Amino acid sequence: MRILVTGGLGFIGSHTVVELLENNYEVVVIDNLYNSNLSVIDKIHKITGKEFSFYENDVCDEDALETIFSENKIDAVIHFAGYKAVGESVQKPIMYYENNLVSTLHLCKKMIEHNCFNLIFSSSATVYGNPEVLPITEECVVGGTTNPYGTTKLMIERILKDICISDNRFHVIALRYFNPIGAHESGLIGEVPNGIPNNLMPYIVRVASGELEILSVFGNDYDTPDGTGVRDYIHVVDLARGHLKALEKINDLQGIHYYNLGTGVGYSVLDLVRAFEEVNGVSVPYKIVERREGDIASCYADPTKALQELGWKAEKTLEDMMRDSYQFILEEKNRE
Repeated sequence: MRILVTGGLGFIGSHTVVELLENNYEVVVIDNLYNSNLSVIDKIHKITGKEFSFYENDVCDEDALETIFSENKIDAVIHFAGYKAVGESVQKPIMYYENNLVSTLHLCKKMIEHNCFNLIFSSSATVYGNPEVLPITEECVVGGTTNPYGTTKLMIERILKDICISDNRFHVIALRYFNPIGAHESGLIGEVPNGIPNNLMPYIVRVASGELEILSVFGNDYDTPDGTGVRDYIHVVDLARGHLKALEKINDLQGIHYYNLGTGVGYSVLDLVRAFEEVNGVSVPYKIVERREGDIASCYADPTKALQELGWKAEKTLEDMMRDSYQFILEEKNRE
């Protein structure tokens, strides 16, 4: 089975490519290197000992997609490619709407032209907006998104739903991620943001390693146990394995289906800082700053449906996430 992975050299994409190769899937990757690096190809090869096809192109480029689908018989697509920073999306909404929507529309158009109807979409818990109840189930109301990034995910889910209504050959699974952190246990691949990190864990590890001076905690006046935002953090390897579980089931599912991928446990920003310090024996100085536009107080999953229907559950611990995240940044510094 040959899988096209868009954004396959990125943080979640690269870990998923590793899992696919280790489970004997053939893999084709398209990535424009906006938030990734060519060196990831060699690192994936070192981990798996296996090769895959790579196209350095943008998913918004219809001609590039035509080449890929013409040169490869694609059986299913896992669609990661897209801009992903909440704060940046608030500052640059046009860029987010144009890139995330156009890339998906062009991808689906080419899939139809080349008789490929299996799609796993990298969605997000942000589609739930500010949740009315916790933990969040798939039956919770979507909408009321608090930032353009989340709105693009919601819009794409609706686009995919409409495509499925128009064409019953489609099998689509939208995986609603909570907060992926961690890195591969080899220390070879992990999250490498461009410039100053937008997400919490890359910032923590760079403060711990001395690369950055201090962690900014965005708000301590939320309605949470310690006033800082609460999220459901999931190890990226667990998340990657969720895509393989989805692939195994996708042909049994007609239309579009939605699954939360999370642990079901919420941790605050300060919980994460303290856990990181304890596991790794390092200090992470921080300062409280104003809330970040687009953030909400609490968000954590009820992952029961993914367990019951896909046979998936998160297995790695918070300690695994802390240790692997730090190991990756130390390995990166050693390679420099």
